[in-house]
Amino acid sequence: MSLAETIQKDLVVAMRAKDELRLSVLRGVKAAIKHREIEKIRALDESESIQILQMLVKQRKESIEQFTKGNRPELAEKETKELAILESYLPAGASVAEMDAAIDKAVAETGATGIKQMGAVVKAAKAKLEGKTVDGKALSDRVRDRLSKQG
Repeated sequence: MSLAETIQKDLVVAMRAKDELRLSVLRGVKAAIKHREIEKIRALDESESIQILQMLVKQRKESIEQFTKGNRPELAEKETKELAILESYLPAGASVAEMDAAIDKAVAETGATGIKQMGAVVKAAKAKLEGKTVDGKALSDRVRDRLSKQG
């Protein structure tokens, strides 16, 4: 079952259970996926749907940070609950060891010797971690550290 089908099925379940928060989050996900499908004029594949989910997760994390800074704990709590729902649909995250192994392979493949090749290394490492949830910022920070030690 594809991600879009799973979300549709869970949306119906949430509707029947009158779970307002889950229903709201799933409707948002479904709308975001539909919007991207309309932009691309075709159905999305699984990796594109996962990218949309990752984007929504990132938005929630940024909102939580801003609400916490702004002393709005009730809004931060709501975003945290939404974040948990969204993360339940993402594939397992890449561990630190997996990220490091992918970075090592990417550096070897690209022959990167310094920070100037960082973009190529990040792209290659992401390709190696296909199918896993990867925090792009964490990955690029690790690549930057690795390349700055090298160069």
